[in-house]
Amino acid sequence: MTHAIKKVVLAYSGGLDTSAIVPWLKDHYDCEVIAFVANVGQGEDELNGVEAKAIKSGASACYVVDLRAQMLTEVIVPAMQAGVLYEGEYLMGTAFARPIIARAQVELALELQADAVAHGCTGKGNDQVRFESAVAALAPQLKIIAPWREWDMRSREDLLDYLVEKGVPTTASATKIYSRDANLWHISHEGGELEDPWQAPTDNVWTLTQSANDAPDVPEELTLSFAQGVPTHVNGQAYELVQLLEELNRIGSRHGVGRIDIVENRLVGMKSRGCYETPGGTLWSAGLRALEQLVLDRASLRFRQELGVKLADILYDGQWFTPVRSAMLAAVEALSHTMSGEVKLKLYKGNVILLGRRSPNSLYSEDFATFAADEVYHQKDAEGFIRLFSLSSRIRKLMQGGQP
Repeated sequence: MTHAIKKVVLAYSGGLDTSAIVPWLKDHYDCEVIAFVANVGQGEDELNGVEAKAIKSGASACYVVDLRAQMLTEVIVPAMQAGVLYEGEYLMGTAFARPIIARAQVELALELQADAVAHGCTGKGNDQVRFESAVAALAPQLKIIAPWREWDMRSREDLLDYLVEKGVPTTASATKIYSRDANLWHISHEGGELEDPWQAPTDNVWTLTQSANDAPDVPEELTLSFAQGVPTHVNGQAYELVQLLEELNRIGSRHGVGRIDIVENRLVGMKSRGCYETPGGTLWSAGLRALEQLVLDRASLRFRQELGVKLADILYDGQWFTPVRSAMLAAVEALSHTMSGEVKLKLYKGNVILLGRRSPNSLYSEDFATFAADEVYHQKDAEGFIRLFSLSSRIRKLMQGGQP
């Protein structure tokens, strides 16, 4: 036992793990434990009664902080402008929330003059890296306590027995089929039958979206409006960002939009299989990708695509609070200045179908692109362009002894 730590701020969810961590910290560090709960849109079921639960677990106080708007404006907006997709498919809901949660936890720890912060991440996952990298960048003087890397408990039964021993009430059971993480952007599912990549996910996996089979038989058209890459209206109705995403989630979920099933490469070196539901985010992303077809020239679009891949890795690897991320976001912001306009989508049985897009900044011109007669493009000019464009190939063949 060490007495060096007097006060710890714990990232608390109210689940079995963090409920056990509260008394464990008090036992092993003889310290005061303050619970910190981040509201990132995980839902009322998880937030209702969480303060009382933390106090019953032994915390001296519980702070619930609404971080939904920060997560959207500071992380998700630029990530979507950049076209972030981890390994080509994953819209990265879990990783989006982590830098905002970690920063708020650090701010609270500093405000309360705590000695340490703690989290309930396991030693196999990505989140431990994300949380601890953020703490290292923001407040390296704080000690980080990761109980899953220290204690000898290994199962839900061990945790339940420990809570009984400490007299901490819990409604958790010994059986938990799936591991889930939810926020306003998405919900993730791991465990159960998903641990066999040959096994299709059963209906029990999905909790947010309607199955394609049960989705409406009549398609629905949706219009999304953007101002400099930020969504502002749904079907002509203006919304604040949090409410806008809630509305997109509602519409997308009804039509079975946003389900993916992937085997991804974790940062720690192993592969894991996850099923993700991101209905509103899928619509948001589809709208921006359609709009940028009109407003970004070829070089800008290629650069945006490169930024999307690199920023996805930055987010996934927990490197948000770094100079390279700041530089990337500066580039993303510059590219987004012309990304204003409207996109029309059709939703049907899990599919998002592009119907149309328009923008005051469009680079598309019917006068130039038409196959009809025009006075703006002289086709004979293409001959000289092609000759110069292929000059290096021509020179290479000549140097090899070919005929001109």
